Amino acid sequence: MTATSTSTELADTTSAAAAPSIVRYSGRRLPLRLALQGGGAHGAYTWGVLDALLESARFDIDHISGTSAGAMNAVVLAQGWTAALAAGRSPEEGARDALQRFWHAVAKQAPVDWGGIHGDAAEPALSPATRLLMQWSQLLSPYQLNPLARNPLRDLLAEQVDFELLSTSCPITLHLAATHANTGRLKLFGNQPGHGPLTVDAAMASACLPTLQAAVVIDGEPYWDGGYSANPPLLPLVHGAGACDVLIVMLAPLTWGDTPTKAADIRGRAVELAFNAAFVREAQLLAAFTPTVGTAHGWLVKLTRTLLPIAVPVGAPRWHLIDADLGHLPSETKLIARRDFFDHLRDMGRARAQDWLVHDAGKVGRLSSVDLGELLA
Repeated sequence: MTATSTSTELADTTSAAAAPSIVRYSGRRLPLRLALQGGGAHGAYTWGVLDALLESARFDIDHISGTSAGAMNAVVLAQGWTAALAAGRSPEEGARDALQRFWHAVAKQAPVDWGGIHGDAAEPALSPATRLLMQWSQLLSPYQLNPLARNPLRDLLAEQVDFELLSTSCPITLHLAATHANTGRLKLFGNQPGHGPLTVDAAMASACLPTLQAAVVIDGEPYWDGGYSANPPLLPLVHGAGACDVLIVMLAPLTWGDTPTKAADIRGRAVELAFNAAFVREAQLLAAFTPTVGTAHGWLVKLTRTLLPIAVPVGAPRWHLIDADLGHLPSETKLIARRDFFDHLRDMGRARAQDWLVHDAGKVGRLSSVDLGELLA
């Protein structure tokens, strides 16, 4: 089975046409590596970011790491890119088609009451029935609530993504993060040696929330959401790469605002912190060994390179960041699968990426546009 997408899918949406267009780049395309965070439904924001980057045709995307929704975006983008190349089409347009088709299909196949009709597209809310189900999930395990382990997302991925094609013919190297449920260790799945096999189960393992879904068993080993161990993994993107550019699409807020005092809010904050802790720590460690050229202290590195060239490593990764402004949304909105909500998040992501293209994209290939150490200190 080979999944493909057609231009007719673009006619399925009206809001996409209303979104501001982006001028296609006519210069030499530069290699760019993507690190895509997870965040459930908020991954539609990342869809918007990717849509803008692809529309600009400015970069040659050669590596993608992803966790949970980030892993979904990664495999769908790679599917559209690879299938389009095989068909003699623009890989960027193929990837854009595939991402739109996937997110609209997620909204279409979700149970009606899961997204509900509560709230508008900018600030939706879970329906009372879904809230009740979430309360039951605190008392009963997914093995009791869903003994047959049915997950419509798995069927959707199997229909739209040809994992064999991605394993053998994809020009983009993929790194999908999952967490071994019995050790807490990071497990990488992908299409390069040393990774676990790239399959629909690997993608589902990366997005397996243990309170809602049974562990995904691969080769006899159980896996949970990759957010517990890497959200997303950064080291695979830079290990042995020398000089390269990595763009992180970050869905978690840099700060969460006021300290929660209600029991439900405290539980929610604890989950948010747990899912982001591994990423922050990995980013801090990598930043400690990365020159900060082009950021607040870039002048010091430049001076050091002039006077003592060996003091600063040559060919270190250059970091870039697009962070989402989603701190106003309750955590529960990550579970809302509504098309109008997805399209709203997509448009937000497109606008943020367009701003990055104007102000920061020119630094790709030359210097970092963000100081990770200072940002996450």
